[in-house]
Amino acid sequence: MLNFVFAMAAPPGSSQAQGSPNPMVSLLPILIIFLVFYFLLIRPQQKKQKDHQKLILSLKKNDEVITAGGMHGTIVSVKDKTFILRIDENVKVEVEKSSISTIKKSRALPEQQVENKI
Repeated sequence: MLNFVFAMAAPPGSSQAQGSPNPMVSLLPILIIFLVFYFLLIRPQQKKQKDHQKLILSLKKNDEVITAGGMHGTIVSVKDKTFILRIDENVKVEVEKSSISTIKKSRALPEQQVENKI
């Protein structure tokens, strides 16, 4: 049995043993895992962030919105980093722009409504 083990070993003068994989082939599974993570986790999250940024930039006065906390209200004024949100008749709160999650109803000006129909 010992002779069989020595027969399988590489000759003393060879630089590489027979059957050892190429280093690029051993990195292939790591690259595949990275690609799967990119397309399943990273890319959709980046797209979602871009869409949310576009949503925030498109908000204007009189838009009905829902915040991340679940408050429904109408935008009264727009500031640099915040909105003034009217929740009820005499109730106004200031919220961060990033806390707006969805637009319930966008109140476009009559001129914009005509342009959208054309």
